[in-house]
Order: sequence, then structure tokens, then C-alpha cells
Amino acid sequence: MSPTYMTFEDLKKALEESGRGYNMENITAAYNLANEAHADQKRRSGEPYISHPLNVAKLLVELGMDSESVEAGLLHDVVEDTSVDLSTIESKFGPGVMRLVDGVTKLTKMQFSSVEEQRAESIRKMLLAMSQDVRVMIIKLCDRLHNMRTGDAWPEQKRRDKALETMEVYAPIAHRLGISNIKEELEDRSLQFLDPVGYAEIRSLLDQKNGEEFLKNISAVIQKHLEENGIHDAHMKSRVKSVYGIYRKTFVQNRSFDEIYDIYAVRIILDTVAECYNALGVIHDMFHPIPNRFKDYISTPKPNMYQSLHTTVIGHEGIPFEVQIRTKEMDQMAEYGVAAHWKYKEGIQGKNPLEERLAWVRQLLESQRDSADAGDLLRDIKSDLLPEEVFAFTPKGDVINLPAGASVIDFAYAIHSAVGNRMVGAKVNSHIVPIDHKVVTGEIIEILTGPADKGPSRDWLKLAATSQAKNKIRAWFKKERREENIQQGKEAFEREMRRNFINLPPEKLEGFVTELARRNRMNTPDEMYAAIGYGGLQMSRVSAKMKEEYAKLQAAEPKPVSIEEVPVKRHHSSEGVIVEGIDNCPVKFAKCCSPLPGDEIVGFITRGFGVSIHKRDCANVQASMKDPENAKRWVKASWEDSVQEQFNATLEITALNRDGLLGDITSAFSDMRVPIYAMNARQVENHKAVMNITFGTANTEHLNNVIARLRRIRDVISVTRS
Repeated sequence: MSPTYMTFEDLKKALEESGRGYNMENITAAYNLANEAHADQKRRSGEPYISHPLNVAKLLVELGMDSESVEAGLLHDVVEDTSVDLSTIESKFGPGVMRLVDGVTKLTKMQFSSVEEQRAESIRKMLLAMSQDVRVMIIKLCDRLHNMRTGDAWPEQKRRDKALETMEVYAPIAHRLGISNIKEELEDRSLQFLDPVGYAEIRSLLDQKNGEEFLKNISAVIQKHLEENGIHDAHMKSRVKSVYGIYRKTFVQNRSFDEIYDIYAVRIILDTVAECYNALGVIHDMFHPIPNRFKDYISTPKPNMYQSLHTTVIGHEGIPFEVQIRTKEMDQMAEYGVAAHWKYKEGIQGKNPLEERLAWVRQLLESQRDSADAGDLLRDIKSDLLPEEVFAFTPKGDVINLPAGASVIDFAYAIHSAVGNRMVGAKVNSHIVPIDHKVVTGEIIEILTGPADKGPSRDWLKLAATSQAKNKIRAWFKKERREENIQQGKEAFEREMRRNFINLPPEKLEGFVTELARRNRMNTPDEMYAAIGYGGLQMSRVSAKMKEEYAKLQAAEPKPVSIEEVPVKRHHSSEGVIVEGIDNCPVKFAKCCSPLPGDEIVGFITRGFGVSIHKRDCANVQASMKDPENAKRWVKASWEDSVQEQFNATLEITALNRDGLLGDITSAFSDMRVPIYAMNARQVENHKAVMNITFGTANTEHLNNVIARLRRIRDVISVTRS
């Protein structure tokens, strides 16, 4: 019985049927190297691993890519997953293929502080390679598409994580590159993993409508009328709107299925632009056009260079449908985007026609050059590469493309940074509008400017939607308001220290802040304060390192400050805690350290809320005892000899991620008759999982027994008390 997975014979057949002149010698050599390198590897589905690079290579052939791209598609995982290195690829296939493979190789062998940082830096590396050679991203999109097609074999959480990343990063990039087929399939498959119920509901509605038959009949009627009006050789296509496209309008925009007018679309492909506009007149004579549903993307192309005439009409059956009219070249661009006409495909000499198409990549990377926060890149991709755009005009008629939700601030900075910095207001269609006005397609916007030294407002950072505008605003404050930035940053830093109960004497504070600045890639504390002040360094990033450094200082401290012994009578509380000198006082247990019977404890007299009980070694206790105002409010406390109450404890479990892990852990709690009150789990780097479980326990002895039982579970690496 022949295998059902992809083979090299299938790829060779696709190469032959393409009719293009491929370098079969090099492609065969690339296959042999990949097949040997992946020989002992299997996919989660059980298929030989080589079937994946073969499928990626076939997708590249279908897009019309060149021999080097196909070779790199076959080799794209060997550096990441096998012992083959880049120098081997360069020596066998040349620097071009080596750079393509390097561009799509994730940064898995470097150490990062978080999974998010590793993910962001891998995407940054890929975008940088793409800005030099767009084939890198086309290979990566084909790689991701085949992975999503076979994603059923992934564990559920990985499916959701990959689907979310695909929806937020790869589908928008496919859209910006104009590769609509890949973009729509990536979105549909991601939706299937993220909301299977919503996906199935829309799929069912489409199946009930029998739209294919309707489109076939209406296409024949249109072609006949076009010929009767002297428009011959029209090539007809049709399409049903993607499931995700309908999902966005039904679930996100809260519209019913019958309120969506472009579920069905007829595409008319002609030879010239003049014929396109003539055909539009014929369509409007045949059917009743729906008002405000006409778009001319021929005279005003989308940012990804998509061109077409769109009009929505109502057919004689009362069913609305969209008509798209374009030339053959425009149709090629709409289907394949940058893969339709790029410099490697036909050996184009001279100026690279993709320079303008890839300007957004370089702009995105340039805006990220000084950012210390890895998450900024992912946020900018989400905000700048949204599928929806708006088109507005300057008073001179220049078209400005912006993502949906952009304000007039974004419009001003899209014209020029000097215009944005000097803006004092805006007029839309000759009427003054607020500074937070959202741009709508078709508006004529005039930016009102003030003196050259006017400068933006810090509040604009909250109103701007594009990373371009935000980075230009930050750049202005970075350059023009250094002292103000330092002051604001220092105040924010000190507030964060107080919020985390970090109180250091002056002789230690200077070294503490200097070390924090170094860890945030700043030369001096003032440089760090300035970056916080103008928004170049997020306080959330500083806070995490602040806590780490403070914990190091606390660990190096001598034993805790002792509490003065006071000869007072021992009084009991109803919580199983004995508090020195206080009778019948309500007691609560601090959530910062969650003390249990068996822990050394201490009490803090709160204002109006009784005594708060902490573990003796709690970091907040050490900080507060050094504060003269709080030191006198700490009192000795201890547990009663026999505490009958149950307490909550939280454990953090780190383990190798595998099927059945969660079931084994919950079964262990069930066997011990320990109630679980809360649980959350996440996947981290190196195929590990981290779980935080809150459960009921009587004391530290019981807690230690639970920890010992959990550590015996297969693949559990560590169990620690949170």
C-alpha cells in the first residue's frame, strides 16, 4: 500500500507540471541532505519528518517561487532541529540558500528571560532577513501554513498558542504581502482551533446556502451581458467569503448572516483598465447597486498594492453579492502578492520593484531599534498590520493609508514628523475636530500647525494608534525634554519601589539603582529614568528586575531584625494564632506569604483591620521592620498547640510537558483527599509546563507530605511553595 504522506516523487511531479525551469540537481541534493538529517525524526502525527519540508517546498512551487526558495524550503528545519550547520549549507548550495535558511531559523539556542522575549526576538530576526530578501517570509508563511494544516496532532494548548500567534503575526504579514490565499487559510485554520464552535456554526450556514450553484449561474448571466456590450474574452471567477471573514462580521461586529453583503463574489478579469470601468457600467445597468458599497482600488491601491473595482449589487433572486473587476496583472497580484512579480522570478535587473512594498518592514524595525521591551515588537505588528485600513486625503489630494482606529495624530505623523510635532488641531472636511478624532475612509484632513518649537503632548501616546506616531512622539521627548523625562521617570520608579515595599537606606540605594540600570541596558540611572520618562522603557519590565535585585539583597542580609521582647500575657484568637499582648483581636493571614501552622510567624497591627499574620521571613516583613514608622507595630505571634482550621497554600510545579501530565497531578491530590481550589497552567520554553495549584492544607507537615508525593510523579522537575 502506498504511503499517504508527501514524497519526493510528488514534489518532482509538481515541479514538472509548473512548466518553469528548476535546477533539479540542486533540489535533489537539498532533498537528500534533508532526508538524511531528519531520518530518525517523526512528526507528532507519526509521519516521517521529511514529509513536512516536502510539503513546504510544494507550496513554494505553487506560488511560483524559484529554485533557491524550493531548496531552502526543503532545508528550512535542518539547522534548528538537526546537527547540520549553516556553513555546510553554504558550501553545498551557496550563500543565497544559506541566508534563506538562516532567516527562517528560530533563536532556540540562545538564553532569554521569557518565552515572549524569545518569540519576539525570533520574529525580529525573521523580519530583518525579510527586509533584505522577501523570500524568507514567503518560506516561513508556507512553513506555518502546512503546520496549521496538520495542527490537530498538537496538544490542545499548543494548538491555541500557535493559532493565536498565526492570527496576530503571520496572517497580517501575508495580507501585507498581498498573498490572499495563504492569509485566508491561515485565518480559517486558526479560528478552527481558537473557536471551534463558532467556526462550525458558520461552516454549517455556508453549506446550507448552496452558494456555489448561485455563483455559477450568475457568472454565466454576467458573461453573456458583457459580450452583448462588446466586452469579449472576460475570464470569470467566483469565491465564497472565508469563514473567518464572516466570523468577524457576525461575532465581532454583531451582524446577522443575512446582513453580510459580500459572502458571495463574482470576479471579472479583463485585459485593460478601460475595459474594467466599462464592465462596471454594464454591471450597474444589469443589477441594482447597493449605495455606499462601491470602492475603487484601481485608482487608490491598498498598501499591499491590491487593485480592483468592488461594487455590491442585488441579484434578481434578491441575493446580494459583490462584483470584483480587475485586469489579469491585478488578479495575479491579488492571488500571489509579492510572489507574483519579484526580482528573483524573472531575473529583473536594476531597481528592485519590491523596495516600496517592503518599506513597512524597515520602518517597523527602525522604530524598534532602541526598544528594550521585546513585547513592543509584537504589539506593533498587531497594531500596524491589521487587515482593515482607512484611506484619507490631504488637502492637496495625497492619499494617506492608516490602520482602522487611527486618529488625526497618526495622520499628522504619517505626513511627516515635523507636521505631527507642530500640530495644534485638525480640520476634517473643513470642520474643526477633536484631537482624538478617528479617521474615516474618504475624509479630507487638514492638519493645523503651530510654532516650530511647539512639540507634542505626552497624552498623545494614549491617543495614537500606530507605532510610527508613538515612536516619533517618544523620540521628540527623548531629544527635547531630557530633564523633564528624568524627573518623571524617577518619580515613577520611586512609586514602583513603594508599591513593592522596597525601602533601602541611602548607602545601598545608589548601588541598587545602578545595577538595575545596567540590567536594563542603560549606562547610568539617569539614562534609565529618562527612558522611563519618555516611554522607551516600560515600568512593568523594570519592576520584574527590581524585585529580583531586591530578593538578592535580602538573601545577603544577616538574620532578621529581632522584635523586642515584652513581658506580656499570651492571648488567644479564634484563628488558631496566639498574639502577644492583644486579646480577642480579629486575625487575618497575609496573602503575600500565606503562612501555615508550622511556619515561624509575626503579627502586624493594622489600622482598623486587626492583626495581619505574616511568615517571619516574608520580604515585606523585613522591609517594613526597617521603617521607623512601622517597626513598633510588629508584635510576636505563634500558633496554638492544636490548630483545627484548614488553610490555603499554593504550589508551583515545573514539569516536562506531556500528554496526561495534568491528569496525573490531579489524581495525586484526589488520592491524598486534598481539595483543590484554583489551578492555572502555562507552557514555557524547552517543552516545559508550569502549574500553580491552590489547595487546602492543615499545616506545614501536611504541606511537605503533599510536596513529596508530587515530586514522585513522572516528568515533574520541581515543586516549590509560592
